[in-house]
Amino acid sequence: MDAKFNNFEKGWANIHKSISKLNRLVEGLREPSFTTEEYTTSYTNVYNICHQRPPNISDVRLLYHKYGDEYKAYIATTVLPLLEEKQGEFLLKELVHRWANYKVKIRWLTHFFNYLDRCYAKREKLPTLREVGIMCFREIVYAKLNARVIDVMIDLIERERDGEQVDRTLLKNVVDMFVEMDTGEQLEYYRRDFEVAMLEGTGKYYSRKASSWILENSCPDYVGKVEKSLKIERERVSHYMHSTSEQKVVARVQLELLAVYKTQLLEKEDSGFLALLHDHNVEDLSRVFRIYLEIPEGLDLGANIFKQLITSEGTALVEQVENALTSIVTEIIELHNKYMAYVNGCFENHDFFKRAIKEAFEVFCNKDVAGTSFAELLSMFCDEMLREGGASEKLSDEAVEENLEAVTKLLEYVSDKDLFMEFYKTKLSHRLLFGKSANQEYEKCILTKLKQHHGIEFTRKTEKMIIDIELSKERHENFKKYLQDHPDVTTRGIDLNVTVLTAISWPNFNSVELNLPDEMLKCIDAFTGFYNEKTQNRRLTWVHSQGTCNIQGMFEAKTIELNVTTCQAAVLLLFNSADKLSYSEIMTRLNINDDELVPRLYSLSCSKHKILKKTPNTATVSPNDSFEFNSKFTDKLRKIRITPPMQVAVAVAEEKKKVLEDVDRDRRYAVDAAIVRIMKSRKVVSFQQLIIECVELLSPKFKPDIQVIKKRIEDLITRDYLERDEDDPNMFTYIA
Repeated sequence: MDAKFNNFEKGWANIHKSISKLNRLVEGLREPSFTTEEYTTSYTNVYNICHQRPPNISDVRLLYHKYGDEYKAYIATTVLPLLEEKQGEFLLKELVHRWANYKVKIRWLTHFFNYLDRCYAKREKLPTLREVGIMCFREIVYAKLNARVIDVMIDLIERERDGEQVDRTLLKNVVDMFVEMDTGEQLEYYRRDFEVAMLEGTGKYYSRKASSWILENSCPDYVGKVEKSLKIERERVSHYMHSTSEQKVVARVQLELLAVYKTQLLEKEDSGFLALLHDHNVEDLSRVFRIYLEIPEGLDLGANIFKQLITSEGTALVEQVENALTSIVTEIIELHNKYMAYVNGCFENHDFFKRAIKEAFEVFCNKDVAGTSFAELLSMFCDEMLREGGASEKLSDEAVEENLEAVTKLLEYVSDKDLFMEFYKTKLSHRLLFGKSANQEYEKCILTKLKQHHGIEFTRKTEKMIIDIELSKERHENFKKYLQDHPDVTTRGIDLNVTVLTAISWPNFNSVELNLPDEMLKCIDAFTGFYNEKTQNRRLTWVHSQGTCNIQGMFEAKTIELNVTTCQAAVLLLFNSADKLSYSEIMTRLNINDDELVPRLYSLSCSKHKILKKTPNTATVSPNDSFEFNSKFTDKLRKIRITPPMQVAVAVAEEKKKVLEDVDRDRRYAVDAAIVRIMKSRKVVSFQQLIIECVELLSPKFKPDIQVIKKRIEDLITRDYLERDEDDPNMFTYIA
């Protein structure tokens, strides 16, 4: 190796010649390009300084510093003076030009000094040579000019927003310089200097625009301008900003155009959210939803307007009803379908709007309608759909199923679900026992839907009722076979059809103590023998109040089949063995009281179908009356039904009263069970916590009354299920 290169000064002098030539090349002066020999010589000079024998670390350190000083000198003499004299867009152009040249200089010098980078900078954990070059530019040029540069950039961006055409490539190149100022990956200078200023300018610009747009435009037109602005801003970011700025720019535009003016925009009288709902403007509602979906708490006001509208319409429907007719349920279903279409369509099934519709319907679905609870109305509507001769006969299977599905959805908004189920169970019992069910598949369909929405326990009893009916049909066939196999057992030609019910699943029917005629007793004895043979440890309790009979009336004109209740049939059969009977004789023979006997005699002697003649011939039944068979009676029909007046007038009210009493009793049991369950798991719990947990546990079935819970707690204390703490009366302990 030539000894002359072992001297630092000589080596640096040769290196400096190469740097001077590089400066001239970078500035575009006439200068031949580097030859391979020149490049190799420069690299070797650096290598020799770094590789002296013995090693001279001070020379290496000096070389590293001179490398940085060379950049500073170049910037001070060539770059900065040319930049300081420029203004506006010319400043940006000159800056871009100078930065491009400077990067060329960095690239060449890092090649020349590559060995210094590897053997010294890396070992000493110093900035790399490329980083040194960028740091010099940043500390001298960038620090002095970045404020002016940013002002020019913000001005150009605002001019572009106003429709003026600007040099996007120039802006892109300046932005790239901001990004490259950070030698790492943090984008510190881009974010701290340019992005902050750009976002502030964006906010001011759109704040000015929003203040005029909100006054000049309808809600849909305003939203259209917002959509256009957001699209343009996203495109702008993609053209000359860093991709990480997009969401920040969009958020700032949304803040100024949407969040700040949310109330004023959505509550515009003629074109706001409420007006769009009234006009069924689905397209614009969808646009408003989508644009506010993107901002925090953007949907709360729209959802609240939506909720208030539904509440208002639903409450008006309920309050305008004069009679508790099932038609109100149809109207509520239509209302629900109408607004669920918005939720599923315009509002993309969003939780805010699902909650809004739930809270709105809970308001008026828990109001009484003309003195009738909505829970009862729902059960009446179901009965209308499911009974023979009801609404289902005019509807397709699909329409019936849709209505039944709608009932299960509305029931979700009803607090007293247990009340609905008790009314439903009572009406179901009538349909099943009297053969008035339109379609057994419909009955199963709604129970399946109720079970899906409210759990298996909710429909357990009603499903058992249907099973009882199905088993009874099978049992009837077995009973007929039993009679054939046992000639000694007779029903005297009467076709007896017995429905055996599981007592716990069915409503509690009024029991009528009645001395039946021999014909009926023979039938009962026959079936009892058959049933006892097939079962063990089961006892039949006959409920005559729910029975019906078809008997033949042998009148002079013709024979007419009479459809009557069991009690009415018992009265009529007495006249097979007597021509005339007094009121007291009938009462004695049947062993029933006045309340049961009077309506039956009235229906047979004073109503439309006078099967019995009453003496005296008055419009009421009294204990002094006497009765005889009216052989002259006739009717154009060969089969008629005779309904006791009590069933049409009084029975409905009594049935309702009984349902309410049963529900009240069951609720007491449910509250007791809930309290015991909580206490059993907690052992010790405060009064307040016990109330809270009890309400939470019972709410899926009904809304418990706090006073009732308090009374049940006291009752359980007296029954030794729990006790109060002697030191703290608000604490309770479970007694195992």
